[in-house]
This record gives sequence, C-alpha cells and structure tokens, in this order.
Amino acid sequence: MVSASDNYCFIDSINKVKLNDWNKCVGIDHPFTRYEFLSALENSNSATKKTGWQAFHYVEKNKENKIIALCPLYIKSHSFGEYIFDHTWADAYHKHGLNYYPKLQSAIPFTPVTGERIIFKKKTKNNIPKKIKIIKRIINEVKKNNISSLHFNFLPDPSMIKKNYKELLIRQGIQFHWKNNNYSTFDDFLHTLASRKRKLIKKERRCINYNNLKIKHVTGSDIKKKHLDFFYQCYLNTTGRKWGSTYLTKEFFYDLGKNFADKILLIIAYKEGIMVASAINFLSSTHLYGRLWGTLYNIPYLQLELC
Repeated sequence: MVSASDNYCFIDSINKVKLNDWNKCVGIDHPFTRYEFLSALENSNSATKKTGWQAFHYVEKNKENKIIALCPLYIKSHSFGEYIFDHTWADAYHKHGLNYYPKLQSAIPFTPVTGERIIFKKKTKNNIPKKIKIIKRIINEVKKNNISSLHFNFLPDPSMIKKNYKELLIRQGIQFHWKNNNYSTFDDFLHTLASRKRKLIKKERRCINYNNLKIKHVTGSDIKKKHLDFFYQCYLNTTGRKWGSTYLTKEFFYDLGKNFADKILLIIAYKEGIMVASAINFLSSTHLYGRLWGTLYNIPYLQLELC
C-alpha cells in the first residue's frame, strides 16, 4: 500500500528508500530510528503485515527530491508488541459495534523507548507547526483507509503537540529511567542511598563471585555468530517462561550483528568458560538502552547484575 502527494508519500516498506537518505534525516545517534534497526525488523519477518505490523511510513521530500521529514508508522491488526495496553479501548469499540483494528501506530516495534516520532532533517527549536501539519496529513490518510485511530507512542513531550492540536488525547504512562548524576564510581552512587539499601545491593552483587562467574562485554566486530546464537537461546528461554512473546526472529539478530554491530553491546556471563546468560543493549552517545536478557538457568540476582 503506497499513497502519494506532491511532496510526501506513505510507503509500505522502509526498503522503498535508501539507507543513507533515511539516516541523513534521522541522524546517526538514536539507534532505534536508524534504517538498520527498522529494516532488520522488516527483513527478518519480525515486523510485517503477517505479524500485524504493516509498514506505512511517512516520507516527505523537498524540491531536490531529498528526504526532509520522516515518521515511522505501522498499520496494526492487534495491540501486541507495543508495551501500551489499550485492549480496553478495543473492547469498548467492539461493544459499540465498531472495529478498533486496523489502527495506525507511530512506534518502534517491540521497543518501549522514548524518542521523536516525527523527525526533521533540519533541526529547529520550534517545529511544532510543521509537526501539526504532518499529523493532519496522516489523519487524512487514516480516514481515507478506514483506519480507526492514530497513536504516537513514547513521545518526549506530547503536551506541546496537545497544546497546539486540541483534538488529540494524551494517554498517561510511567517509565523509570536511571540517570548517572556525574558518579565516577559505583560507590558514589551507593552513597546516595540509605544504609539498608547499600548493604542489600552489595550483597546482591556478590552473586558473581559466589557463582564463580566472569562477565564480558562484547561489541562491534567482536560480536560473532556464536554470541548471537547463544543470546537468542537466552531470549527464547525468557519468553518461554510466560514473561513475554517471541516476537523477534533469529534472523533479526543476525541482521543487526551484520549491519549494526557498532550500536550493540552484549553482556555475557560465563561459568567455567561456558556462556550461561546474556543481555543485549543498544548504544547512543548519551544513553545505554537495555532491551532483552536471558539465562540458561536461574542464578539469584544475575539479572540485576547483567541488566
């Protein structure tokens, strides 16, 4: 499904544009809006029409045919993999004889990370009027395609858009983020806590020595197929223990390992030279994004230590 106007269009696959053109618009820092991450989701069959994530990305170009604005969008046939629980809305629609699905979602599939969703190549202090214009274009497309609603997930400041476009509703949510307040060592952080909490954390961190574990960080070209195979085994163990669904295919991680390794940090726990647990993180210049983890068997407090 592709819809087009004079200077903007909606594309049914990120592969309809070139890697460099996309990344020049979004910038190179935020890992989850990068072409490599989003294309890996599509090309690995993790986020496709078959899995309920049909790409419908907004792309705007200038007179020189250069991309100047983007918005990752997906037509959703369900509400899974969003980390936003709106099933009661779907039930309400159903009770009134209405269809909640399909809906249109601006989000990073399976990734509850705050970030811009309408992204401009030229960064300005006040781009709210431009955002409102794009939102109106997307809403028009929603109406033309008989889609129930439009959603933007995990925006950094949704109140600014709401202030300038009063027809929108803000959904309240809570996330907990850890910030490094110029701590030079872990003990500096511990000293900000009450004595009871300091003792508890120190006790928990001893799990590494108690279980004779070695922790290694692997990134970039040091990430090998064996590391990705092992991590995927850990991922399956986690989702298999009723803690989630296996949304991501092994090919997704292979694709990232081939094309995006410089933005990945794998943390692996070894016992007697054998890998027993792993966590995958993504890097930017300012943040470490911890995403998924798993272990072959339960080791107390190991999840806290790796993640």
